Amino acid sequence: MFEVGVVGGTGYTGVELLRLLARHPGVHLRAITSRSEAGKPVTDLFPSLRGRLDLRFEDLALDVLAGLDLVFFATPNGVAMNFVPELLERGVRVVDLAADFRLRDADEWAHWYGQPHACPELLDEAVYGLPEIHAERISRARLVANPGCYPTSIVLGWLPLVERGLVDAQQLIADAKSGATGAGRQAQQRLLFAEIQESFSAYGVLGHRHEPEIAQMLRQLGGSPVDLVFTPHLVPMSRGIHATLYARLIGEADVQQIYEQRYAEAPFVAVLPPGSFPRTADVRGSNACHVAVHRRGDRVIVLSVIDNLVKGAAGQAVHNMNLMLGLPELSGLEQVALCP
Repeated sequence: MFEVGVVGGTGYTGVELLRLLARHPGVHLRAITSRSEAGKPVTDLFPSLRGRLDLRFEDLALDVLAGLDLVFFATPNGVAMNFVPELLERGVRVVDLAADFRLRDADEWAHWYGQPHACPELLDEAVYGLPEIHAERISRARLVANPGCYPTSIVLGWLPLVERGLVDAQQLIADAKSGATGAGRQAQQRLLFAEIQESFSAYGVLGHRHEPEIAQMLRQLGGSPVDLVFTPHLVPMSRGIHATLYARLIGEADVQQIYEQRYAEAPFVAVLPPGSFPRTADVRGSNACHVAVHRRGDRVIVLSVIDNLVKGAAGQAVHNMNLMLGLPELSGLEQVALCP
């Protein structure tokens, strides 16, 4: 039984991680830290975990974490990088659910996140934690950068075509919609029920922090520069991401067959039958990604849906942990999506 800890367990991603770890058969959740809630029982903040978790929040201290096998950081951007070097030195493996280690270029990271990177020497070592691409590297990693929610849905949607060079990388358009939990649990006027209900809006049109992450992965997959137009939207639902992806095909290809072959061994990616239209409701609460591919002449339209808190965050982090600790990939992630 491996012992793990969670740093920053009070947000939506944090509580989703606690939910999954509380019933994981291969790990024991030993520590949960929160500076603001230190000393309080976790179930006081999250009654949904009553009977499943008997722990109190603790102050963030390296001595608390140093004896664990693996630590998750479910903290705001810029926190994990200040603690990861010493944890790695002490032999603790790390999965960071924030963005501290997703980008390879320290200057680019500083540009998007407004501060210098505290340990740029670790950026090349950190493995980008998309198991459908990097499972073998993740299994040998001591530091994994958990992908963002938008990048997960978008990269999985384009992966089979981009890695084969079957689409024009200079004409990629991603039109994506997210539920309100994607913005975090902190109080914000724009996320109040009365503000988002019966409303639909775009944001980050001229630049979103996930854009360089998506472009970085697509460049690596295709081996060439990409020209990406990415527009995120906020929709009035609590969780879920729907990405509609547009590209121009190069040459002839049976796109349905390519997707089915590429994801035949991927336990959490389901390629739907031709003519299908995936729904966020069908992956809600699960670690699944549903993908459908449509073709119109030389244009391909890919529809990709995930639960932003599970496959887009906590579930993917647990999948990465399973690979890092040599546990079965499906451990703790076999729950079926909620219906309705």
